[in-house]
Amino acid sequence: MVRQKLGLVWLLLIACITTQPLTAADPETPSASLDPVPISSTVVRDADPALWVVRDDDTTIYLFGTIHILKPGLGWFDEAVKEAFDKSDTLVLELVEPPADEAQAMFAKFAIEKSGKPLRSRLSGADLEAYDSAMAKIGMPKNGFDPFKPWAAGVTLQMMGLANSGYDPNSGVETQLTAAAKASGKPIIGVETMEGQLAIFDNLPEANQLRFLNESSAMADQLVGQMDGMVELWAKPDPDGLARLMNDGLSDPVILAELLTLRNARWAYWIKDRMQKPGTMFMAVGAGHLAGGASVQHLLGAYGLSVER
Repeated sequence: MVRQKLGLVWLLLIACITTQPLTAADPETPSASLDPVPISSTVVRDADPALWVVRDDDTTIYLFGTIHILKPGLGWFDEAVKEAFDKSDTLVLELVEPPADEAQAMFAKFAIEKSGKPLRSRLSGADLEAYDSAMAKIGMPKNGFDPFKPWAAGVTLQMMGLANSGYDPNSGVETQLTAAAKASGKPIIGVETMEGQLAIFDNLPEANQLRFLNESSAMADQLVGQMDGMVELWAKPDPDGLARLMNDGLSDPVILAELLTLRNARWAYWIKDRMQKPGTMFMAVGAGHLAGGASVQHLLGAYGLSVER
C-alpha cells in the first residue's frame, strides 16, 4: 500500500494545494472545478484533534495539526481547541492565502509546462491507462490537463476526486480558523508563502513529479476511503497512527526532505526564536508535521523547549 499512500501524505504536508483554484491558464483547457457535492445531513460529528503547547514565563505557543480539506459536519472547533484559540493573540498558519485572482495567476505561473510538451506524452503503458481512467472518473477529457506539469496534474486530479465526494476546502481547518481570526480581530501570519509552497513542488525532479502523478492515478478508486481513514486518525486523535502513515508514505528521500524534514526544522527554529518575545499564539500546520520522530515538537527538544500534549 505504500505506492497508494504517498499521494495522500502530501495532503497532510502542503496547505496551498487544497485551498486555491486549481485550473489551467489555457482558455482551451476545461476548468478543474472544486465545487463540492451538497451534503444533506446537518448532523455534527464530534472530533477531538490533538493539541500541544510550548510555554515559558511570558510566551505560550499552541501547536495544532490540521487537515486542509474536510467534509462538512465535523465538529472539531470546540472544547480545548477553541479555548486555546480564544486565549491566543495571533493565528499562525503555514501561509496566508492571497486573493483568488492572485492565487490563480501564481498557480498558473508554476503549474503550466512552458515547453508546450503535452502531459500525456510523458506517460506510457499502464501509467497512461491508469491516468486516462482516473481522468474519466472525475469527468475530465483525457487531454484536459495536458498544459500542466506532472505535479500540478496529480494535485488537481486528487482534489477534484475528493471534491466530487463531498470534501470541501471551505470546511478545511485553515479556512475556518482564518474566518474566526478575522471575526475576532486577531492578526494572521504565515511561516511560508503560497509561492514558496508551489516552488517546493515545481523544483522536484521530473521523475519524482511523475511518480506522484502515477500514484495519484493508481489510487483514484481508493482515494476517498484513504482520505476518510486519514481524517479518522486525526479526529480520534491518533498522532502515532498518522506517524505510521507518514513513515509508509514518504519512502522517497527527496520528497521526505523537501516536504517534511527541512520545513519542520525551519518551523522549529521559528518557534524557538518567537519564544523570546511575549504573547500567546495559536499555530496551525498540517497534521503530518506534528507526528513522528521528525515532528516539530520533537525538534524543539534540541532547543531545550518542552512540549506538552
